[in-house]
Amino acid sequence: MRKLGIGLSMLLLAGMAYGQKKKEEKEILVPMDEKHWASMTDNVEFITYKSVSAVRSKDKEGFGILLKDLIFTDGTIEFDVELKGSGFPGIDFRISEDTLNSEKFYIRYFGTPDGLKRTTLQYAAVLDRVNMWDVTDDYQAAAKIYEGKWNHVKLVVSGKQMKVYVNDMQRAALHIPALEGISNSGAISLSGNVIYANLVIKPNATENLAPNEGYDPTYNDSRYLRNWLVTEPIDFPFGRDVIKPDSGTLIDTALLDSTAVWKPLRADRRALVNLTRLYGETEEGQRKLAWVKKTISSDTDQKKRVDMGFSDEIWVFINGQPLHVDKNYYGSPGMKEPRGRCTIENTSFVLPLQKGENEVLIGVSNYFFGWGLIARVQDTDGLEFD
Repeated sequence: MRKLGIGLSMLLLAGMAYGQKKKEEKEILVPMDEKHWASMTDNVEFITYKSVSAVRSKDKEGFGILLKDLIFTDGTIEFDVELKGSGFPGIDFRISEDTLNSEKFYIRYFGTPDGLKRTTLQYAAVLDRVNMWDVTDDYQAAAKIYEGKWNHVKLVVSGKQMKVYVNDMQRAALHIPALEGISNSGAISLSGNVIYANLVIKPNATENLAPNEGYDPTYNDSRYLRNWLVTEPIDFPFGRDVIKPDSGTLIDTALLDSTAVWKPLRADRRALVNLTRLYGETEEGQRKLAWVKKTISSDTDQKKRVDMGFSDEIWVFINGQPLHVDKNYYGSPGMKEPRGRCTIENTSFVLPLQKGENEVLIGVSNYFFGWGLIARVQDTDGLEFD
């Protein structure tokens, strides 16, 4: 899921010959052929299928194609897709010129479709090549999809919002209140081990979908911890711990000492402390560590439960003392529900607060896709924090 966009910069620079005019709504029918598409992989086959121009894989492996000569900003994108091999067939749009950033929508197909399975559809931003699916659990949905025949998909994109229709064109299967990518316009690509046909683009035809960000369900909740200080990430090889060897409680000063430089970081939408947005990709096979901290003042000695979502590991300290260690490795036996994704339900612990100021310090590590955390206190009674 992470690698498909790598190395497309030259294709984009050569192919983006024109952009959309703001008021243009002329329908663009895009044939599936070499004239209109650049191959991103070497197994692309353009064919006639069911009497229409189509594209598929030559070898039953996933393929990718990039639409030439079009920059997409807002509007409607429709296409047909027939499912073949298992995987994640989908579309990237607003692909940046360096190919590192885009908006991504895809279908998960692994056998007999289940019309109630909420992980069937996924939207995720791609930031610095990282598909942020593991920190966007909110942006999944169920849909009725078919085997052995066309599935019709329609994306309506307007500014920060998107609605996705799959087969049922009367009711959106997935509504994204705020697209989280950093590109406002860019190229379009298709990928997966499937057959695509009948791509139609209607620039600026947004069907009255509002362009401004929609509602954030965490917006009104003052219990979320949104303002933090953060350090630059450092290399953190597998097998290493943040606790100094043989100390039992002390932080390894090679990983954090008094010379650390801290800068402010405010949580994104959904109260996500998004370290990928700030620091970009962790190279595949590597492991990184960053520290975040904040001060919580209490008017008395008291205890508060903290609910936390995170990816991939955390070490929590309160006033210099270790408090909670946890892991959320996707695909491992100990991964947190829902299946290794970062949500507020991942873990909880009791925070022992003393009267006055308390420093909450958290080490966060990453090796797999997006990383960050979400934190919410049980209640704010007797507490003060920014």
